[in-house]
Amino acid sequence: MNNTLTIAHIKKSYYTKKGEIKAIDDINLEIKKGEIVAIVGSSGCGKSSLLGILAGIEKCHEGSFYFQNRKPVIGYMLQNDALFPWLSVYENAILGLKIQKKDTMENIAYVKKLFKTYNLDEFMNKYPHELSGGMKQRVALIRTLAIKPDILLLDEPFSALDYQSRLAISCDVFKIIKQEKITTILVSHDIAEAVSLANRVVVLSKRPCKIKKIYEINLNNDNPILNRNEKDFNLYYQQIWKDLDVNVG
Repeated sequence: MNNTLTIAHIKKSYYTKKGEIKAIDDINLEIKKGEIVAIVGSSGCGKSSLLGILAGIEKCHEGSFYFQNRKPVIGYMLQNDALFPWLSVYENAILGLKIQKKDTMENIAYVKKLFKTYNLDEFMNKYPHELSGGMKQRVALIRTLAIKPDILLLDEPFSALDYQSRLAISCDVFKIIKQEKITTILVSHDIAEAVSLANRVVVLSKRPCKIKKIYEINLNNDNPILNRNEKDFNLYYQQIWKDLDVNVG
C-alpha cells in the first residue's frame, strides 16, 4: 500500500442563523507517501476547512479519511506563527515536544540541528519580538518539524511574509520535506508557489468546493526557485489560473 492518506467523500457544512452553508461537497483524494500536494482554489472555497478536518480540528463532517499509519504524527502550520511572546525562541520551538512528553535528548538535538540549519542558533535565547517576520516563521516551522511529523499540513504558512523571505523559506521547507521524506499537503493562494513546490496541484471549485482538476507537475529541478524558470512552469500557471475562474476587475 503506497498511499499515506486516503480521503473519501468528505463533506462539510456550517450552520448559521440564515441557514446551512455548504463548504465542501464530496472530496475524494489519495496522497502517496513522501508526496507534496498543493491545494489551490478561490478565496473562501473551503481549502482551510479541509485541512482543519485532516488535522482533527474540524470535527463535524461527513465522509472519512484514514492514514496508512493508524496513529500518524501530524504537523500543522498556520499563516500566523503563533509564538508565545513570554517564551524564548528555543522554548517556543520545543513546546510541542514538552506537551507530548517527547523532549528526549535525541529530539532536543534534532531541534538544535534545525536551528543551525536555519541560521537561527544565535537567536535561541531571544524572544519573538526581537525577530523579523521571516525568522519567526522559521521558528514556527522548527516547532512543527520538531515532533517529526509523518504528515505535514501547511495552511498558507508564508503568505504574511515579504516576497524574498517567502521564496527563501519555501526553499528551506522544500529541502527539509524532501530530505525527511515527509508527506505534505500545502494550501496556498499562490499558484506560482504551488507549482514550484508540489508534485501535484489540486484545483478546487468555488464553494461548495469539489475537485475540479488535478495537475501532475513535472519540472526538472529540486529547487523551487529554479523551477520557476522552467519552460513548462508558465504553462502550468496559465492552465491553473484559467481553472480557478477568478473574475478580475
